[in-house]
Amino acid sequence: MRRVALIFALAVLFALPAFSQNDYKAEVFGGYQYTRVEGESFNGWNAAVTGNVNNWLGITGDISGGYKSVGGVKVKVHNFLFGPTVSYNQYEKVKPFAHVLFGVSHASGSVDGIGGASDNAFAMALGGGLDVGVHSNVAFRLVQVDYLMTRFGSQTQNNARISTGIVFRF
Repeated sequence: MRRVALIFALAVLFALPAFSQNDYKAEVFGGYQYTRVEGESFNGWNAAVTGNVNNWLGITGDISGGYKSVGGVKVKVHNFLFGPTVSYNQYEKVKPFAHVLFGVSHASGSVDGIGGASDNAFAMALGGGLDVGVHSNVAFRLVQVDYLMTRFGSQTQNNARISTGIVFRF
């Protein structure tokens, strides 16, 4: 899984200079996420980098992790997503956005002292949110809400993801 995360991070970093020819600006988000996966609640983190192509279109790389532990069983779900983000920048302090992200979800489970298993699946996030500026280079992501679809075991899982946190703008 570390290899997948490293490849994803390198792909995002190498893609960012391509935007510099178009008055490039970047946004880096980090924060808390709550995910509802097939009726189970997961707590974790969400991080994203968006390279803005112009004042309304950006390309986003999004990585998140959700965790749950019940009765000695530890479950982890990580998502590696990439896609376009559309935003409306006409307001000075408030910036609504929407995105369509595609990629891979990695789920693993383990039982203390026994071992575990893992699987990879297609993932897609459709959603958006609202950033509120607190400084010229810092915003608070008031809310980000996503429909998160995964395809583990040849079946579709319909999940929800809610995130909040800090956005740094460059």
